[in-house]
Amino acid sequence: MRRTAIAVAAGALAVSLAACGSAAESSDDNSDSGDSAAKGDDIKVGLLLPENQTARYEKFDKPLIEKKIKELTNNKAEVVYANAKQDASQQNQQVDTMVTNKVDVLILDAVDAKAIAGSVKKAKDAGIPVVAYDRLAEGPIDAYTSFDNVTVGKTQGEALLEALGDKAEDGQIVMMNGSSTDPNAALFKEGAHSVLDGKVEVGREYDTKEWKPENANANMEGAISAIGKDKIVGVYSANDGMAGGIITALKAAGIDVPVTGQDAELAGVQRIVTGEQYMSVYKPYAPEADAAAEMAVALAQGKSLDSIAKDSVDSPTTKGVPSVLVPVVSLTQENINDTVIKDGVYTVEEICTAKYKAACDKVGLK
Repeated sequence: MRRTAIAVAAGALAVSLAACGSAAESSDDNSDSGDSAAKGDDIKVGLLLPENQTARYEKFDKPLIEKKIKELTNNKAEVVYANAKQDASQQNQQVDTMVTNKVDVLILDAVDAKAIAGSVKKAKDAGIPVVAYDRLAEGPIDAYTSFDNVTVGKTQGEALLEALGDKAEDGQIVMMNGSSTDPNAALFKEGAHSVLDGKVEVGREYDTKEWKPENANANMEGAISAIGKDKIVGVYSANDGMAGGIITALKAAGIDVPVTGQDAELAGVQRIVTGEQYMSVYKPYAPEADAAAEMAVALAQGKSLDSIAKDSVDSPTTKGVPSVLVPVVSLTQENINDTVIKDGVYTVEEICTAKYKAACDKVGLK
C-alpha cells in the first residue's frame, strides 16, 4: 500500500511526542499491572468497543484484535467482548463487569472519554491495566493507540480545498464535525480548521450528536435553509456515515458539491466511485489493532512497552502515556486500487455491484 508519510502537528491538542524512554519514566505509575507479571499466555483480555453503527468496529477492529491476541498467546488467551452501542452508561457498567470478572487487561474504545474516567480508575485500583483504543480515554490509562487525528482533519481539509479550487472564493462551506463527547472529533476539527480557515468561508458548523447520519442529515437541511442552496460550494464531513446523510440532503435540494469523509466504509467508497463523495480518509485498521493487541498482551504479562510504543501522548488527566500513532491516507477515485483493494479491505466485486458497475468501469476498477 502506498502510504503518505505524516508528521505529527506541533501543538496538536492533547498530544506531545517524546522519546519512549521519557514516556516510560513519566508513566511508571501507569504500568503497574498488579500480579500480571506471573501471567503467561493464559490471559483474559477485555475488549470494549463503543458502537455498532459505524461498520468498522464489528467488521474490522474486533476480528483483527482478536486474531492478533490469539497469535501472540499461542491461542491460549480469552477475549471477552462487549459493545456499548453508543451508550456511555452501559459502557461504564461493562467495564465494571469486566473488573468483577477479573480480566487481566482492558482494551477500551470510549463512548465518552470523560464519562469513562471513573471506570478506568476502578480497573486501575483492581490492578487491571487499560489500553485506550482509537479514542483517548481519560483516567489512569496505561497505553494508547490511534491515528494522528489532527492530521486526519488536515487531510480532509486539504482534499476539500483541492476539490474546490477557485470555487473556494465563490461561496461557503458547511462543517459537519463529529460528536462533542468524542475527543477525536475535536482533533479532526482542529486539523480541518488549521487548513480551511482563511481559505474558505464557513457558513454553518455543527457538532453532530452521536455521529449519527440522521442527525447530520437534519443539520445539513438546516444549513441549506440558512445559507441558501446556491451559496454552498462544499461540505466538510468528519466521517463517511455522516457523509451519507449529508449527501441525501444535498441531493434532495439539487446540490452537487464535494463532500469529505473518513473510515473508508464500503458505502463511502462506492459514493467516491460514483463521484457523489469526493474523498474519505483511509485508516489502515490492522496496524492500529495489532498495536492494541501487542500492548495489551505485554501489559497483562507484566512486560515493558518500550519496544512497541515509540510515541508519548498526554491526555487531560494522564501525562506521558506510551502510544502508537498510525499514518493515514487520503482515499479518492485515483487510489482505490492501491489502498482498500490492495490491503484486502474490500474486493472489486464487493465495491462494484451491479448498481456501481458502470461507474467502476469508468474509474478503472475491474
